[in-house]
Amino acid sequence: MRWQTVREFLWGEIPSSKLERRLLFKLDWFILSYCCLMYFTNYLDRANVNNAYVSGMKEELNMQGNDFNKINTIFTCGYIVGMIPNNLMLQVVPPRLWFPLMQIVWGVLTFCSSSVHNVQQLYAIRFFQGISEASTFVGTHYILGSWYKPGELGKRSGIFTSSGLAGTLFSGVLQAAVYQHLEGVSGRSGWRWLFIIDGVITLPIAFYGFLVFPDVPSSTTKVFYLSEEERALSRDRLDSDVVHHSLSWDLAKRVLTRWRWYGCSLLFAVSGETESFGSNNLMGQWLSAIGGYTVEQVDYYPSGVTAFGIASTLVCATWTDYTRARWPVLVYMCFCCTVAAICILVWSSPIGLKFFAYYFAGAAYSGQATTFAWANQICADDYQERAIVLASMNMWNNAVNAWWPLLFYSATDAPRFKKGMIAMICVCAATLGVTWLVWYLERRDRHLATRKAMNDVAQMREESASPTEDKKTKSH
Repeated sequence: MRWQTVREFLWGEIPSSKLERRLLFKLDWFILSYCCLMYFTNYLDRANVNNAYVSGMKEELNMQGNDFNKINTIFTCGYIVGMIPNNLMLQVVPPRLWFPLMQIVWGVLTFCSSSVHNVQQLYAIRFFQGISEASTFVGTHYILGSWYKPGELGKRSGIFTSSGLAGTLFSGVLQAAVYQHLEGVSGRSGWRWLFIIDGVITLPIAFYGFLVFPDVPSSTTKVFYLSEEERALSRDRLDSDVVHHSLSWDLAKRVLTRWRWYGCSLLFAVSGETESFGSNNLMGQWLSAIGGYTVEQVDYYPSGVTAFGIASTLVCATWTDYTRARWPVLVYMCFCCTVAAICILVWSSPIGLKFFAYYFAGAAYSGQATTFAWANQICADDYQERAIVLASMNMWNNAVNAWWPLLFYSATDAPRFKKGMIAMICVCAATLGVTWLVWYLERRDRHLATRKAMNDVAQMREESASPTEDKKTKSH
């Protein structure tokens, strides 16, 4: 019994039947593995520009002022533009084809980044790369929510998110190694080799996706690893509480007249900005600005932010799947980011404390997986609404992220980022407020559903008792 409790804590709900255990193993081995590898390359090909910037690209392309921030903003704009078309294409083209195809597109664009001669060319490439990479995040969370139960979902969402963070971490380590061993080889700078190697890593994983990805349970193809019995079980084990609707204007009414779309979108639009420490490579810019560190050190040291983010994500995902309480993870995240921002704001603090602060801020990444698992859980009874809510959460976060770094984390503000640290404290406070609101509304809905179920049972009992009473009356 104790081992079973430990196993459930570490890996989520244990299926009751041998057939379902075998199915879950296959889902993890094939579907989750591809989603994670795809997201790994997604972040690898996204984060490489941060490492390239502090490894010679800035000087070689003669980048000035906010050029670095503009690269990230243009990528985000492309990401926003691509979100709706990508989600619409998933309704037309099977995900087993669309995901790997988009991965090939951004892999080719990564190759192209190695040959740019000015920052304007990089702007154009990053815009189209943002469009293609927009296919991955929301689509994958929708896929995971279609295959896994609520008690299985938090852990898998955490592993999925951690795979993206692993891409960010690996990018820093890879850039340092490339700079050390390939700088100047064949007349190319080390940062150019980084883009080439990232492209080489990306393409084989796309072909793996063509081979193993099976779409969703309701329309799964006859992949080689699922039997007919397992395909039927994959549909039945999630369908019991789902209300199926045909695609119509009623969807807009359901989405806009419930709180879910508003609450979940606001939650990630605000809480997502706690990731600014890592997404803008503030630690790398800080180390580069204060001087005294080699290029390899500037690439290596910020990897600790991502490493702590991965550890926090996995621990929090494990805990939240076991307890089914999502909100404490967001409280933990806000606490860590607030402490980190205060430590950096006090500029007279020791260098060692600033290192601790940046690493501690990696906890911000733990909120992403939990927030999307929470939204999947909240909208589990309506798969169409769930798709809209997940897409909107990411869309609004990126809409904010398009201008947020320019305003609060400008490259010209390095190394102190005073405005950014004040903004971080305010974001954490706002996140706590929205987290409470979503928790309260979810609990209210749960209580209303329980009360309705009890009333329905009572009414059924009354109706079943009525014929008996009528017979007694007639006999008299």
